[in-house]
Amino acid sequence: MASISSAPEQSDSLKAFGAALKVFRERALLTQEQLAERLNYSIASVASIEQGRRMPTAHFIERAEESLDSFGVLRAVARHVSRRPGLAAWFRLWAQLEAMAVSLCTYECRVVPGLLQTEAYARAVMLNVPPPPTEEELEERITARMERQELLTRKPPIAFSFIVDESVLLRHTGGEGVTRELLDHLISRAESWNVELQIMPLRQPYHAGSDGPMQLLETPDNRWLGYSEGQKTGQLITDPKAVSVMQMRYAKMRSQALSPADSAALLKRMRGAL
Repeated sequence: MASISSAPEQSDSLKAFGAALKVFRERALLTQEQLAERLNYSIASVASIEQGRRMPTAHFIERAEESLDSFGVLRAVARHVSRRPGLAAWFRLWAQLEAMAVSLCTYECRVVPGLLQTEAYARAVMLNVPPPPTEEELEERITARMERQELLTRKPPIAFSFIVDESVLLRHTGGEGVTRELLDHLISRAESWNVELQIMPLRQPYHAGSDGPMQLLETPDNRWLGYSEGQKTGQLITDPKAVSVMQMRYAKMRSQALSPADSAALLKRMRGAL
């Protein structure tokens, strides 16, 4: 039976790998004991990896990938087993999956999606939510958010779809100066060939996104994953039926939101009113 080094070795990315392993184990309806037997590893080793306390070996990663049919996700996450400062612990796994996506869909009703934020808007959002970060923490978070935006121009390109509630923009987070810059930035981003931006109008009696924000991504082998985030928590969704429900809701919202052209026109009117 294979074993893992007993030396404690903990990092946020190890926790992310462990979380991914647990998600796919539960998706396969396996206990830790059953997975350990299938992989020919000890139960303690599987438990330690899931808890983010042990570094998985290359052999373990390959055995788990094949056994759990995780369509490349475990391999992808394993390549990033190092700390990424500035990203919330519950979001790091999804951020790693974004890097391998071929398409990404995002619905937001709380704030402008991080991939579309300006630095000033990001700073205002982060300073608004208690507890206040230290200067170092604030700069780490802003740097990480801005670095994520490199995905928008990545090669090979990602196809992006964003749906944002109009109320998010009417809030004027950070004040009118920040909002003017943000609207200019959104108008510019919406002109990118691989970015589709739609605004969900404030007056829309039929809204399929009432359960809150969501994200969907397509992997290189054309499988879909979902992500849902709440107060200091995030959930990777791999169950095909649950992901299918999210896709149906997102598709419905695309028909309920303003078209990309009408959304761009609304953004320009909002900008002109400031």
